[in-house]
Amino acid sequence: MRRLFPLPADERPAAPEGGRWSIDDLAEAYAYPEPAASGRGVWLRANMVSSLDGAAHHEGRSQPLSSAADMRIFGVLRGLADAVVVGAQTVRQEGYGPARERDVFVRRRAAAGQGPAPAIAVVSAGLDLDFSAPLFTRPVVPTLLVTGAAAPSDRIEAARHAGAEVVFAGEGTAAEPARLVAALAERGLRRLLTEGGPRLLGELVSGEVLDELCLTVAPRVTSGEAVRIVNGPGMQVPVDFRLAGVLEEDGFLFTRYQRPGPAAE
Repeated sequence: MRRLFPLPADERPAAPEGGRWSIDDLAEAYAYPEPAASGRGVWLRANMVSSLDGAAHHEGRSQPLSSAADMRIFGVLRGLADAVVVGAQTVRQEGYGPARERDVFVRRRAAAGQGPAPAIAVVSAGLDLDFSAPLFTRPVVPTLLVTGAAAPSDRIEAARHAGAEVVFAGEGTAAEPARLVAALAERGLRRLLTEGGPRLLGELVSGEVLDELCLTVAPRVTSGEAVRIVNGPGMQVPVDFRLAGVLEEDGFLFTRYQRPGPAAE
């Protein structure tokens, strides 16, 4: 793996001493800005993968677009986060399990005042989820279910019975992006990571709460009718993000873009 941007002063592609990126090297490269940098006291980044022709998945799953390096970065981003925000459809399609405690992050998380593993926060309106799955019954830290106050009451009770903590972030059946982020921040979860899917990311983008996009561009073409990484209502005016970093390995580009604001000054 090598760093393409930002380059060191001599403008050569940069790599750590010895040429191999350790977990600690990646953790430094992807360190969160201070949550206050967003102006909201919380920092929300997304981690997504896309094919060269813009597909967010292949045959319903993102794994065929991934690589070993992509999965290392995936693990690092989780290891740095207070909570992972994910849509119910992605939980079902990708077979989500609970985040696990990893020895390599124990000291770093303890020093940052974090729990042993990030909480998984599942965003759902209909709550059509399997509450007998390990995500709800065997998490390291309780799984959060983020929904609206008018969500089906029987499903809310089923989630609580399974051990999930229900978080209300809207008056209807759906969670509202700004209230979702604020509700997690109130619980001390200020370093947020969303892994989508595209529909949830579209809601977060339209709600103007996304601070950073970590986008892996896979050197693969899929064709087909897969959606883009953001699938939601069009923005009246396109929103600019600034390039914050690019790594490369085996033709995969690992990019970071941040929304201009206090953190970009």
